[in-house]
Amino acid sequence: MKIYTKKGDQGTTALFGGSRVDKDDVRVESYGTLDEVNSTIGLLRAKLGPEHEWQPRLHKIQKDMMNMMSHLARPSDCKKENPNPKPEDGAAFCEEWIDELEAAMTSKSDYFLLPGGNEISALCHVVRTQLRRGERRLVSLMKVDTIEDYIPAYVNRLSDLFFILARAEMDKTGVAEEKWQLFLYKRKKQPE
Repeated sequence: MKIYTKKGDQGTTALFGGSRVDKDDVRVESYGTLDEVNSTIGLLRAKLGPEHEWQPRLHKIQKDMMNMMSHLARPSDCKKENPNPKPEDGAAFCEEWIDELEAAMTSKSDYFLLPGGNEISALCHVVRTQLRRGERRLVSLMKVDTIEDYIPAYVNRLSDLFFILARAEMDKTGVAEEKWQLFLYKRKKQPE
């Protein structure tokens, strides 16, 4: 079978179960954005090298992203069941890793930061912002169809995780963070 089918030449694509929609359909935008995220995580993994301690967990995230994309490609009224696993533990997995990373860092996560620092940190911020766009697309999809709660929760927690990964990389390499301002909830706690 050839990689090209020519079926999408007129701007439509097949969903899970066989129905066709326009390539700019909100569902396609949702899983397409997660596909971009997954590709950027692949670039991050390539930059880290095969022996980096993050590799196993980033690999898990990439597989989970593939599974979530397959579930997003299945409309709720599709009769055909999707056999791919549902990474329902995703948000908890992220929280555990975030807590571990924060415990090892020399400073707390109290500030909005200017993305950058070094190449790895900057790539983590690119992933973070792509995930935020993915969240916006998911919200649009949730207005027209139901999706399982674990997907937006996992994507939301992933964006937090990649913020902390960016910080952890800078902390580990001794690169100073460029702080913008305190998080709003931190500013409210400040004495006047």
